[in-house]
Amino acid sequence: MRTFVANLGPWNPVGSAATAIYCLFICLPVAALLFKAVQQGNLLESALSETALLALRLSLVTSAISMVLVILVGTPFARLLARNRSLPMRIIDQLVELPIILPPVVAGVAMLLAFGRQGVLGPFLSALGISLPFTAGAVVFAQVFVAAPFYIRSAKLGFMAVPKEYEDISQILGVSPLRTFFRLVVPLAAPSLLTGIALAWARALSEFGATIMFAGNLTGKTQTMPLAIMSAMESSLDTAVALSVMLLIGALAILTALTILTRNNWRPAP
Repeated sequence: MRTFVANLGPWNPVGSAATAIYCLFICLPVAALLFKAVQQGNLLESALSETALLALRLSLVTSAISMVLVILVGTPFARLLARNRSLPMRIIDQLVELPIILPPVVAGVAMLLAFGRQGVLGPFLSALGISLPFTAGAVVFAQVFVAAPFYIRSAKLGFMAVPKEYEDISQILGVSPLRTFFRLVVPLAAPSLLTGIALAWARALSEFGATIMFAGNLTGKTQTMPLAIMSAMESSLDTAVALSVMLLIGALAILTALTILTRNNWRPAP
């Protein structure tokens, strides 16, 4: 045992202390939330209120639609980024991360100026009879804007990890590029793709700033779970706690599924 500790070097105490501090920093607020939830007697009633169920349904529906769009557009985009390393594509690659570092409120204002009635595309959309701001469609737009980079970045890394020689051999053997992609590349990159989906979905479910600026906070129409929590804080802490616990459970479920799907002994099916 002494030999093992000695082999860790002088960083062992520092690392242990840093780990303890970080775990305490993360776990203490979560424990406080759960403790408050256990204390209140109307947790289930608050969680099953009409406002909570409407917000939950809207969050699940819009985030599911957002993830379908992110996967359909983000997968070929990430594939192109992984294989094409020309200067224009490297510049585009850097722009992918812009929504990650951009404050969500700024993203909401930018989307309003782009797709709003007085925005850049506003007159064109109005001519087609389309009005995006303060609708469920605006919620989807906001979620896609903030969540897509998480999937694209992870998917790109997964595709880059697949040796191009495998694809060349597959096509030499007469397998079409499309079939090679779905039967060879996707299974090999699946852990990264699943990680990206989980991260993007979690980000879409937790989106707040861009949503409230572009879609508003209309109960039953654009009020997602994070917005419902903010509204509940103004009138009922118990309701806010109940909604927060629901989102916490959802986040833990996503984290657990991600751990199971991407564990080290995962293997694609033959």
